[in-house]
Amino acid sequence: MSDLICIGAIAGAFGVGGEVRLKSFCSEPTDIGTYGPLSTEDGSRSFHITLTRPVAGGLGARIEGVKTKEQADALRGTSLYVPRDRLPSLPDDEFYHADLIGLSAYDTGGELIGKVTAIYNHGAGDIVEISPTRHKSALLLPFTTAIVPNVDVTAGRIVVNLPDESGE
Repeated sequence: MSDLICIGAIAGAFGVGGEVRLKSFCSEPTDIGTYGPLSTEDGSRSFHITLTRPVAGGLGARIEGVKTKEQADALRGTSLYVPRDRLPSLPDDEFYHADLIGLSAYDTGGELIGKVTAIYNHGAGDIVEISPTRHKSALLLPFTTAIVPNVDVTAGRIVVNLPDESGE
């Protein structure tokens, strides 16, 4: 498990005074402002963020030291990380996406399917991407209890109830 968790990203400038638009990956979007200084994944840069207001597609924020639109635009695409120990503990049936990436995926018969390569959420629920061992293209499946009935982060595996390929 990674010691850093990505909790957001800078989507670009908002206005002309150095304000940025943040995309929050927190279940409660405004929580991104409560975890203290955020950093890049390699730790080379640190950001002190103050949320200002909701904006289209995210949250408006000021970053200490960023005063111009050009400085804000230069940060576009920067992912924001926080040390795991600053985040709350999760109930047994919830997981940080970072903890799922790299887990081995097995079917309900115990056969290795592949590895979890990504988790997506485009607004209608989480989707798990599995890079399969026997197929050319990735498997994209709903991350629901019906499809993924078992997640064992400690053992490094998930169990996947693959949909019937006949379409029935």
